Amino acid sequence: MNENDYKLAVAEWRKYRSDYYLITQLITQTNQIFELSKEQIDKIKEKNNYPDLCAEVGVFEGCMVLIFLPLDETGHIDKSVVEYQYTKLQVFKQNIRLQETKEFTIVKNAVLSSDLAKIDDNTNTNLPVTNQPILDQDIAVEAIERWKNEGMEWFFRECTEFGGERIFKRFYIPMADLSHPYPEVTGIKCSFGLKYNDIYQRMLVTVIFISFHQLLQDGESTETISNTYDWAKPCPPVCRIPELGF
Repeated sequence: MNENDYKLAVAEWRKYRSDYYLITQLITQTNQIFELSKEQIDKIKEKNNYPDLCAEVGVFEGCMVLIFLPLDETGHIDKSVVEYQYTKLQVFKQNIRLQETKEFTIVKNAVLSSDLAKIDDNTNTNLPVTNQPILDQDIAVEAIERWKNEGMEWFFRECTEFGGERIFKRFYIPMADLSHPYPEVTGIKCSFGLKYNDIYQRMLVTVIFISFHQLLQDGESTETISNTYDWAKPCPPVCRIPELGF
């Protein structure tokens, strides 16, 4: 997507945000998702030089899209990049497997005296230590199911009571969601979710990243591995990209 298409897409979403009927034309089913290929992920990682990533929401060719903006080291849009990666909201007709694998190590100790009598016996279980920004699978499933059942009601209330002003314009995403050197990510599917936020005291829409790793596909595991990662934070109300703000 070039810069002109990006600006038009973002402007179009501004028109839709206050009109519930228009939103229903974009989100025809609440089981629609976004997809990112490995090639797109690699290009996003190559161009983005900020710890966080910004996915701008737009309307392009009649579809809701996420447009990934390349940010420089200060969090401003990198003007030297003239092509943006984007993904369309679409119905996914296959099953999506959320997999969380944990490996436990059980250490059993037995002590024998000099005359071979057992004088001690104990068992220790070492729980796995997670070294990835893992989102608990149950929380992810609950947020996705809540979106599926209540997402359009959320839009209706935001449009009728608040004129769409509180509806997301973009999402703030930790780059760690896309950067997993091992096991290698072969693709990502992104689903909307609804999750209660204690700070803002209301339900917020999030985007949950479900990544697909080669090890998960092969059914192998040598450590704690999950293919469900942190959710994105919506702006508004969480606006942390310096240049964009509200």
